[in-house]
This record gives sequence, structure tokens and C-alpha cells, in this order.
Amino acid sequence: MKQLNLKDVTQYVEENIGTFHQKRIAGLNDLKLRKVLGKKNPYLFKAKYILTAQDIIKSLTDAFISSQEETIFGDWLEGLAIFINGKVYDGRKSGIPGIDLEFDKDGVRYIVTIKSGPNWGNSSQIGKMRADFKTAQKTLRTSNSQLTITAVNGCCYGRDNNSDKGDYFKYCGQKFWEFVSGDTDLYTKIIEPLGHQAKERNDDFIQSYSQMINKFTKEFADTFCMDNGSIDWDKLVRFNSATVAP
Repeated sequence: MKQLNLKDVTQYVEENIGTFHQKRIAGLNDLKLRKVLGKKNPYLFKAKYILTAQDIIKSLTDAFISSQEETIFGDWLEGLAIFINGKVYDGRKSGIPGIDLEFDKDGVRYIVTIKSGPNWGNSSQIGKMRADFKTAQKTLRTSNSQLTITAVNGCCYGRDNNSDKGDYFKYCGQKFWEFVSGDTDLYTKIIEPLGHQAKERNDDFIQSYSQMINKFTKEFADTFCMDNGSIDWDKLVRFNSATVAP
């Protein structure tokens, strides 16, 4: 085990955080109104008494963007965790399907699947993770049958007070960052570097976001509003839910 130098973490963040912001903006540019409308519940908008095109657009796009950002940033944090673990334990990105990180510590080979937060999957997804762990263990033991292997589901934030899941361990938040780094307080230390140029990057995002809201509002009004300006709910529901797409 090597001592983690926080300057290495800060440098990594400053050199790579731009990737997250670039993907945020790219995600906006790739959005299509019809795609987003097709995945949202039109009955909910009616039940909430939403009457303007812009309110509908902001409601559905904000929810879509929030989910997308969670995924993008989760992937980015995974890269950060692998980088940190590499500095301390010589860990590496795993080449085994379903496994994100491999490293050795105290005679144990750890295989790690990294998720953003603790409530990331349903029973089927968790079942698949368990199956991936078993497959990885068989793969690794083909070259070394005596290898001691421990499977871990690491979550970048949150908590889970029952770490031992029987066939794997689940470490969240502070426990996860300590697990990959050996530093009990790393989970708080990484907050400051993550703010590198955040305001400047967010200004660019807001510019793109505002343009998208205006563009989508106009497109929605042209397509789903009647001549008097009211929303054509019948047309909107048919577009979203008709057996044959209009």
C-alpha cells in the first residue's frame, strides 16, 4: 500500500472534470423533443394542471437531464475511483465483463463493481451482478486455483449499514472511498477539487440549456397547441400512447 497524495487527485480532477461537462452539453445537443415526449406520462401533466408549453417542456426535460447527468457523473466517478486505487494499491480497470476494478490487498484479490449510489438496481439487476461476480471468480481461478477472491459492490455516495450480503460486500460513501484509498476522510477531501471551474463550465451548460428549452417550446407549441394557444391534449396523448404512432 502506498500513501495517497491528494495533489495527484486534484490534478486528475482538474485534467478530467471537463469531460463530464462536455458530455452534459453533448447530451443536451443530442436530445430530441419527440424522444423525450414518448417516454413521459402525459396524464401526469394534465393531472398537475400544467397549462403552458414551456412548463411541460421544463418539467419533462429537467427530469430527463437529471437522470442522464446521474449516469454521466457516475461513470466519471468510477474513473476517479480506479485512478485513486491505482495510486495506492496498483489497482486496474478490469477486463472481465461486469467488473470495473481489480486489485490485491493483504493476499486477497478484490473484484469490484462500481455504482453511483446505493439504490441503483432492482432484483434482476442485482441478480446479474451476482452472476457476473461468480463468472469473474471462475475466470480468475482458471489461472490460480488457490486465489482468495472477494467481490465488492462499491457505491460512490450514500450508506448501507449491512455491508455483508453473503456472497459479496457492499460499501457505500465513506466506506467505499476508504476501501479504494485507505484514507478514512477521502470522501470529504475530494469535494473541493470537483468544483474546479464549475461556475464557468455551468455557464456554458446554462447557455445550451436555455437554447434547448426555447427550441423545444416552439416545436411543442407548433405541434401540440391549438390556434388559440391551448394544449391539444388529445393529440399529445395520441402521439405518446396510440397503438399506431401518428
